[in-house]
Amino acid sequence: MQRKTPASVYWIALGAFALGMASFVTAGLVPMIERAFSVSVGAAAQLVTVFALAYGIGSPVCVALLPAQRQRFGLLSALGIFVLANVASTIVDDFAALLVCRAFAGLGAGVYLAAGISACAAVSEPHRRGRGIAIIMAGMASGTVLGVPLSLLLAEQSGWQAALWFIALLGAGSWLGLLIKLPELPAAPQMPLRNKLLLLENPKVVNILMVSLLAAVSSLGMYTFIVPFITDPGYASVDSVTPYLWVWGLGGVAGSFMIAPLVERIEGPVLILIIMLVLTVSLLALPVAAAVSPWLAMIPIAIWGGVGWALQVPQNNELISARERHGDGNLAVALNESALYLGSAAGAGAGGFLLMLNMPGWALAICAGAVAFLGTVLQFINVRGHKTPFAGSIQNAKNRSID
Repeated sequence: MQRKTPASVYWIALGAFALGMASFVTAGLVPMIERAFSVSVGAAAQLVTVFALAYGIGSPVCVALLPAQRQRFGLLSALGIFVLANVASTIVDDFAALLVCRAFAGLGAGVYLAAGISACAAVSEPHRRGRGIAIIMAGMASGTVLGVPLSLLLAEQSGWQAALWFIALLGAGSWLGLLIKLPELPAAPQMPLRNKLLLLENPKVVNILMVSLLAAVSSLGMYTFIVPFITDPGYASVDSVTPYLWVWGLGGVAGSFMIAPLVERIEGPVLILIIMLVLTVSLLALPVAAAVSPWLAMIPIAIWGGVGWALQVPQNNELISARERHGDGNLAVALNESALYLGSAAGAGAGGFLLMLNMPGWALAICAGAVAFLGTVLQFINVRGHKTPFAGSIQNAKNRSID
């Protein structure tokens, strides 16, 4: 009989919910912060930049420096820094200080998610590890889709600080829950920093990270331009793009939950290949569906959001499985998160360049689909090099999920 998912996984997911809110809510608070600190829109927008840079670049460095025997302490410390940075953001009266606070919030968030996923792997039975990671990613997706609008509503009613207080409160609740429920985590093997850097010489790890990068360029990059795409005159008139944003986000939440049983039944590399293929098809189908009817476009948008969020569950599971015995699984996860942020930035930059060239809206989706196809081809190569034959991968995974 299978044991249930440990309670600590749900507390980690609550922290991930707060993290998902913090990652995206600042963009909605920019106009309020602009007025509060009497700075330009461009300056206020740098709050998003410093959070993302600290998250994507700073967190892998901190994870690499984390002592192998202090994994639980590292997770709680990262979440504590995230909470305190959000609290400090609400009380500073200098914009430069606010920038520093957002950088620390991003750093704490990045280290926490990597450490949280690794902790989930440590407290879960091997065959239920994917389900635990799915719960954490669903928490982050829910924070983005449901938490951000709620926190922005609070900000409109009580000031921009209220949104960050709400995030800090959720993070503090997660911290207390983990303090009580999270057991001591097994110490990872001692490894010099120099040896940890050799992680990037591992072909399997590099291939996984490259797939994440290409998926982020296509999926998150295209999401940046979903508004100009939907409002393109070629797709008739659309009064509001909000329903499309909600459909994408709700698809992401659904995908994060629905991927859990699939991770237990389908071999990781094969499941990733299927997801990348569906992502490619949904992006390429997007302009076709929109040309027929703007409302029909909601179908590929929902599928795109679903598989885009779901992808990181088997990706992180594969990284931890590949590096667990080496003691640097948390670093691999942190690098995967960095690949997502860098891919999102690259996709946004490439899409902006296309718009500067006056390319039509459908070209954005086609280019995004082409990048996703490159990721699919790379993953197909990964599957071909995987030891488990394609035909037996699903049955083998089923056998492992039975006690």
